Amino acid sequence: MVLKESSGIRSPLNINRSSLEIIKSTKFLGAHLAENFTWSLNTSSISKRAQQHLYKLRQALGGQVVLPDDWETTAEVIRETGRKVLGVSSGRRKEDKDTWWWNEEIQDSIQRKRLAKKKWDMDRTEENRQEYKELQRRVKREVSKAKQKGI
Repeated sequence: MVLKESSGIRSPLNINRSSLEIIKSTKFLGAHLAENFTWSLNTSSISKRAQQHLYKLRQALGGQVVLPDDWETTAEVIRETGRKVLGVSSGRRKEDKDTWWWNEEIQDSIQRKRLAKKKWDMDRTEENRQEYKELQRRVKREVSKAKQKGI
């Protein structure tokens, strides 16, 4: 089956005589995936960091170019690389919280704090840490004031 970009209507996709529906977008693992899915710009930096970490692991294994044949060792190397490059979540569910005190000013402050956290996560310098900690304290004060006004 050939999909033509110029045609607005697409015939259904059939696999093993089962018709599949083509959807415009979906949410998968917290990320929105659109029909015209393209790799994000961040993918290349993540790939580069993974390659660097694998290189360090190879050096620790005695400079082997090929990963060991043992499945457990290979799986552990992949898991360790994933942990180092992508990080680990807490695994806890988010609880429902009241947001009656939420406003634009607080939303902007929290967004700046989140960006500072991402910057610190990517580049662990003391300057980035101090910037993140300062924004964290400022947001905490602003939220506290907003909650006090609402009571």
